[in-house]
Amino acid sequence: MSNEHEEKSVVLNFLAGMGLGALIGVATALLLAPKSGTETRQDIVNATEDLRTKASKAMQDISKSSEELVKRSKDLLESTKEKVQNAVDAGKQAMSAKKEELSEPGDE
Repeated sequence: MSNEHEEKSVVLNFLAGMGLGALIGVATALLLAPKSGTETRQDIVNATEDLRTKASKAMQDISKSSEELVKRSKDLLESTKEKVQNAVDAGKQAMSAKKEELSEPGDE
């Protein structure tokens, strides 16, 4: 579970950094680019659309990664359950065999 939490934290930090970087880039472009108001507004629209597209792609990637992680976790859990059940069954068989061995009259 710790790895899942760390992965979510990394993803959130990445998205926050991407958003902050985009805002800084837009602000810098607005301050340094000598353009008309119409051109500046169009640049803002374009930057917003680009950011929205990138964020959507990142969310799709995160969703896909999360689904894969859940599937791997379920598979691992099922495999572990089988191994534990096999170990319990083997222990029960060994205990039964030992009980039979001890309850049989010996050739002493």
